[in-house]
Amino acid sequence: MHLIIETDGQIRCLYEEAIDLSQIGQLTISRGSFVEPILNGTWWADLTPVQGPRLGPFTRRSDALAAEVAWLELHWL
Repeated sequence: MHLIIETDGQIRCLYEEAIDLSQIGQLTISRGSFVEPILNGTWWADLTPVQGPRLGPFTRRSDALAAEVAWLELHWL
């Protein structure tokens, strides 16, 4: 898990349950993306909540999730 600590003390990360983040302080959790299927059975990773692109299509949900995490780690964190 990567924790990015800003100069104002704010911390950003991709949420995981690896550690109890509430021990750090008050949490504000917001969605960074949506991974959803479309009618033809393919999957898209929509990163517009963090001003990112829409990635896909992917034939497997796991591929869309991996692309989502890779983009967030590279561009948002």
